[in-house]
Amino acid sequence: MSVITLALTGSAHDRGRVQASAGQAEQVRQATIGRVQTAQAEGLIDAEARAYLAAQRAFHQAADPEGLAELDGIAAGFGLDPDMLFTHLHVSTLRALKNGARLDDGCSAWAVSDGPDGPLVVKNRDFSGTHLGIQTVAQHDGPDVITGGMLCLGSLGSPGAYSSGVNAQGFALADTQVAVRHHRVGWLRYFLMTRLLARCATVAEALALIDSQPHAGGGTLVMADASGDVAAVELGAAGADVTRGPLVWRTNQYVSAALAGDTLLPHGDVIAGNSGDRFAHLQAVLPGRDWDRTAAQALMATHPDQGAPICQHGEDSGTMTIASAVYSCRDRDALICPGNPCSGAWTRHTLDR
Repeated sequence: MSVITLALTGSAHDRGRVQASAGQAEQVRQATIGRVQTAQAEGLIDAEARAYLAAQRAFHQAADPEGLAELDGIAAGFGLDPDMLFTHLHVSTLRALKNGARLDDGCSAWAVSDGPDGPLVVKNRDFSGTHLGIQTVAQHDGPDVITGGMLCLGSLGSPGAYSSGVNAQGFALADTQVAVRHHRVGWLRYFLMTRLLARCATVAEALALIDSQPHAGGGTLVMADASGDVAAVELGAAGADVTRGPLVWRTNQYVSAALAGDTLLPHGDVIAGNSGDRFAHLQAVLPGRDWDRTAAQALMATHPDQGAPICQHGEDSGTMTIASAVYSCRDRDALICPGNPCSGAWTRHTLDR
């Protein structure tokens, strides 16, 4: 298994459109439009959902026109309906609005302020197997990327930072999904992440941008910058809750006093069910150690017999670790493993500056 590498330049729309040069059109359709068709069959996209999506589009048109332009470019390149792609990014939100939350997007992420390799941001990307084969590592350069360029792990057919990334200023971030009881009109995390990498040089700048607008709700971010500033952000509909470093970690639940009660942990959901085990394992092993890249890679390959299913193989849920990433804020690079980090090949990707 390999990861698709892309060099994307120009306007946000141009960068989106050029994704199609990688091919894989049918798999992109199944991973995006196919997901929407499944949601439609489940009855998730009714009049209430369509009204919410229209309000979301209006919000993002005002707050993030570049993000919508990128999505429109992706649609143009692959010959897809841009409204269907916009809906694809909201499927988890729509499912939660119907009290039918299901976590097909897991993830474990953490960030540390210092160590032999400087500040690190680390993530296992746990997602549906439909995204196997369309994983991308893309460098984005364009007039809207005022940070001087960004290197993002994501999927063909989705916005740039559809998982994690680092920019030329040494600011890095990664996300995790959280199913929640409450949503509102506001920033969807997938658009927010790309814009943070495009605009922010530091954690402080990112937190200021996050604080300036409402959020749709659901999900967390962990982030670090080249100075060693570190934070975890729970993106609640009632407002973001921030934990500052030097070491932070998140899985698929809110843990802050302000937002923990908003977490939905659907009965019988494998990802929701093991989120607590993964969080507890990170809580037990992360503190009190100097973390370098090699140690981070080993931790993300942890299995249940070693303490927790940080590395997931999808036997029970269909959701598996489809990629793992270790970002260096000091070196502005990433070690990426497509597939399970316990067995896959890691490669280094450097942000050209």
